[in-house]
Amino acid sequence: MSDGTRAAVERAVADAHRREWAFVLAATARVAGDLDLAEECVQDAYLAALEVWGRDGVPRKPGAWLTTTAKRKALDVLRRDRVFRAKMPLLAEPDEADMDEPDDEGIPDDRLRLIFTCCHPALAREAQVALTLRLVCGVGTGDIAKAFLVSEPTMAARVTRAKKKISAAAIPYRVPDMGELPERLDAVLAVIHLLYTTGHTAATGAELVRADLVERALGLARMLMALMPDEAEVRGLLALLLLTDARRAARTDARGRLLLLEEQDRAAWDRAAIDEGRRLVEATFRIGRAGRYALQAGIACLHATPASYAATDWRQILWLYNELLKVWPSPVVALNRAVATSMVYGPEAALEEIDALERDGRLAAYHYLPAIRADLLRRLGRHREAAVAYRAALDLADNEAEREFLAARLAEAADSEVKGLEPPI
Repeated sequence: MSDGTRAAVERAVADAHRREWAFVLAATARVAGDLDLAEECVQDAYLAALEVWGRDGVPRKPGAWLTTTAKRKALDVLRRDRVFRAKMPLLAEPDEADMDEPDDEGIPDDRLRLIFTCCHPALAREAQVALTLRLVCGVGTGDIAKAFLVSEPTMAARVTRAKKKISAAAIPYRVPDMGELPERLDAVLAVIHLLYTTGHTAATGAELVRADLVERALGLARMLMALMPDEAEVRGLLALLLLTDARRAARTDARGRLLLLEEQDRAAWDRAAIDEGRRLVEATFRIGRAGRYALQAGIACLHATPASYAATDWRQILWLYNELLKVWPSPVVALNRAVATSMVYGPEAALEEIDALERDGRLAAYHYLPAIRADLLRRLGRHREAAVAYRAALDLADNEAEREFLAARLAEAADSEVKGLEPPI
């Protein structure tokens, strides 16, 4: 195999991993009846693709090839297993024609089946979310650990325990009956939301956004909307994702530099997504009491719909954050509320809230906490303290676009300290 061919095949396999992982694993799990076995077979299929595609060329439908290969590997393992005959009644052996040309309409059902299996109420909530992100969404254990603000070994142990519990408890691999859906819905919503936020600002790497995770989250949100169209929080989550993602193209400049909300070109925002999100928000709030995702969608709507940054209704945003804290008392929500507080009552008032969050300790490894403190201090003209906070944020950040932004702000703060500049108006 030439170097050029190998590079092309490696790119094709990497692209198939980003696009097809969830589909391939979900379909394989249906055959394997065991998540560990399914994951192992899917990984083997991707390794096989490197060799076979290099020899025979990249197939017209990479996902179908990977699914066929992974399913066959799972069946081979089961056939060799001494208890294969006992498991046969539980298996749906794939039809050869169906394996070669899978029905696209069936793929979403497999993904939902795997999501609802991972979100079984027998598992702890964090284990539900972490397991789904790892298996269904292909998010690395390290990135999941960052999202949960725990160490990677801790998160790896949680995922392993969750998979073992599914196997030991014989949790069925299926979409629950409609009567069972509500008890799992919160976990499913949390998974899709966390998947989106993991892609919206990548934990590591040179790119600000992981588009594959963002698109996967949007697709899952729409799929869930089709399954449960009358659930207000399902509508709220889809609205939140649409309104937030509408700004994607304007979040960085031509060379990848991070742009703050007030710097972004609003003409580059996706107006169709904003209009759809706004309609969903309005419909959700008309129904009655808004939940966690509907409230966040309302905040996103107030950011996305004004003609200019100066026209942002910060008092209404602050009110919504107050309501959000009642239904979701999260330190991350409190941190975002501090930003709104600063826009309504000034940086000094917000610093008091930041002080309380630092004493709380749960955000000690969260780089946005010192970053927001630094910005508040910068606005007050306290450049020396701002530089210290920017340096702390820089030490915690791993995304290159964010690190570049923080380094530039750190340099500005240090320069302002030396020159003794007046605080900004």
